[in-house]
Parts: sequence; structure tokens; C-alpha cells
Amino acid sequence: MSAPRARLRPARPPSGSRRLGAALRFLVSEAPSGWPRWWLRRGFVAACLLPAAGLFAAVAALRRLAWRRGWLRAWRAPVPVVVVGNLSAGGSGKTPVVQWLAQALRDAGRHPGIVSRGYGRRRDAPEPMAVEPDTPGEDSGDEPLLLRRMCDCPVWVGADRPAAARALLREHPEVDVLLSDDGLQHYALARDVELVVLDARGAGNGWLLPAGPLREPWSRPRDATLGPTPPAGGPAPFFALRRQPGDLRNLADGRRMSPGEFRQAHADRPVCAAAAIGNPAQFFDMLRAAGLPLARTVAVRDHQPLPESLLRELPGVVVVTEKDALKCPLGQAGLDRLWAMGLRLEPDPGFVPWLLARLARGAWSSPDGFTSA
Repeated sequence: MSAPRARLRPARPPSGSRRLGAALRFLVSEAPSGWPRWWLRRGFVAACLLPAAGLFAAVAALRRLAWRRGWLRAWRAPVPVVVVGNLSAGGSGKTPVVQWLAQALRDAGRHPGIVSRGYGRRRDAPEPMAVEPDTPGEDSGDEPLLLRRMCDCPVWVGADRPAAARALLREHPEVDVLLSDDGLQHYALARDVELVVLDARGAGNGWLLPAGPLREPWSRPRDATLGPTPPAGGPAPFFALRRQPGDLRNLADGRRMSPGEFRQAHADRPVCAAAAIGNPAQFFDMLRAAGLPLARTVAVRDHQPLPESLLRELPGVVVVTEKDALKCPLGQAGLDRLWAMGLRLEPDPGFVPWLLARLARGAWSSPDGFTSA
């Protein structure tokens, strides 16, 4: 006698909680660019958030008006201040620009210093504080520690940028120009030059948070824009800034190889890449453009350490960013498999002369710190 057949039950429609969970997963899902997918186009989800974006725009405009009218006062440093920032949420490659800019100013005979908020610092870290090459990253933040190790100039961090700037100038009276890593929307530190840095994502869908990635309107005044391609509708002037892969450094023994040498040395092994930065797709595309056939790529949320378990799972050798390399302990297992790729910037040849000419004018901005661009 044959066994009774099991009844086939019709598939149940997803419950309300399942539908809500799927919707939430869509809202927080990120494209390879590191942004929510709906920030890249003007679709249904983004359009639904336009009322919230209007409220955000009103609050941002009121805040900016308070600084412009002098209801809130900015502190003006006795030396020129150059702010390097972006108009969108997430990273756009500001820190490498600050690093390159510090070296360019030194080559021109200036003595730069760098101030930064120090995103991700522990709450009980000294405020403000000088960053040294051996400062723990949890005290300084990732980017300031990287800048201190890469730049031959003083770096100070603090949530109160004017306090950090005052402390830096007090300890280093030779500094004759201050670079602010980020801080475009933090007006307490008066600035003389505002530089907006773009990456390949540009302005996304062009809408303000939370409907799009912008913290301020795309038409916001700035002194210059730097990026791979001229922005549509953005104020002039624009200077091209191209990012190219630099040498790769082994995290265990410090060996260095050019991308071509690295490709030949590891031709018989899989090459993977991992990144915890604002735009991981840009990093992966750069590696592929350098001729590295990536077997796997893994993106982790910006500022998070790359898990050791994840790095162990990746086969062959693994290429990471210099920022991610800061969080790999020296005693970490398998460190000889990890390589950090440097970044080489190729700016418009007219940019440095333009900037030096602006700095030579002295302090010309209004006392509230807004430029006339």
C-alpha cells in the first residue's frame, strides 16, 4: 500500500512584519557606491521623502543665516584657513586631498597645519589634542592619524574646531596656513577659502537629505570645486582632480611594489579587495583599472574595522586602503597577505597657482567667515 501523499499547501502571502522588514531593508540597502540606492535617482522612495528634505533645507538655511547675519559669531584665525569639504553625506576623498594639499603648500614654502573634528573618537579622549604618529586611532580618529603619519606637519583634533586651531597655533607659531579636513558646514571656524571635493558620484539625484545625499543645495557658493568631471550646474571655478593608484605596501614587512610589479608577483594567486570607506566602489574600480583581476570584493560600513574573520575568509592576497590598514594590529594573523594601496592625485596644473594667489591676498573674507564666491 502506497504512503499517503502530502497535501500541497498554497504559499502564504508575506505577513505585515515581513513586508515591513523587506521595505526597511530596501531603505537602508547600499549601492556599491556606499550610498542608499534611492539616492542615485529620483525614484518613488526619494520623492516620498521630499517633504522631509524641505524641512531639512529650511533648518539648514536658517542656521546659515544666523552665521551670515552675525547672530552667531565665528572665530577668525590670524592665518588663512582653507576648508576642504563636500556637500554630500559620506566620504568623497577629502582626506587624500588635504594630504596632497599640505605637501603642495610645503613645496611652495608655506608651513601648513591641519585641524579636524576626528570622527569616531572615544568620548573621553582629550579635547582638543595633538595627534602624533603613535596616537591610538580611537583617540584621534582614522583620518587625522593617517594625515599625521603621511604629512610632515602638525595635526590637532577636536569637536570645537576653533579651540583645536588655537591650540595648534599656540604650540606651532611657525604655521602660516590652516587646513581644515571637512568642516564645510561647521561655521564656528571662519574660513578664507572653501574647496568642495567631488568623486564620481557627484551630487547623486541632486536632492537634499533624506531624499538625496546633499547636506546643502548644489548651487551653494564655494571658492572652487575639485573632482573628476565638471559638475552640472555647480558654481565655477572647477579644477580637474584625478585619482590614480599608487604603490602597494605590505603590512607585515613594509615592502613596496608598483601596481605592475604587484600584478606580476601575484599572477598565480587570487587577488581580493576589502574597504571600509565612503565610496568602496571607487576603490575597487581603481584596482581593476590598474590591471588587478579581483576575485572578490568586500565593502564594510565606513569607519568600521575590517573583521579579522572576514580577511581570513578571502583567498590569496588582500588589498585594502591606507585608512583601513591603520586598524590592522601588528600582531594580527595573516598580516603578510595584506597590502595597502596608496593614492596618487593628479590635479589640474592651474590649481596650486590659483590657490597661492588667493592666499597671497591676506584675510579678505567677511568677519563671519563666509567667502564672496
